[in-house]
Amino acid sequence: MQRIAQIFIYLLEEHPAKLIGVTVGLVFGIFTAIWGLLKALFILICIIAGYLIGEYIDKNKRFRGFL
Repeated sequence: MQRIAQIFIYLLEEHPAKLIGVTVGLVFGIFTAIWGLLKALFILICIIAGYLIGEYIDKNKRFRGFL
């Protein structure tokens, strides 16, 4: 178990974008297998929208400015 943790930490430090890409791909693949392509795309669009809204709020520190 400790070896797996070391590998994960190495990947997180040295290749964070690859790790994120693999994780997103895995999650999207699971969603597609469970719910089908269109529902998985809808979930992906909602996740991206939520990320963009959160990023906007983090940068501007004002939620009312977003509304």
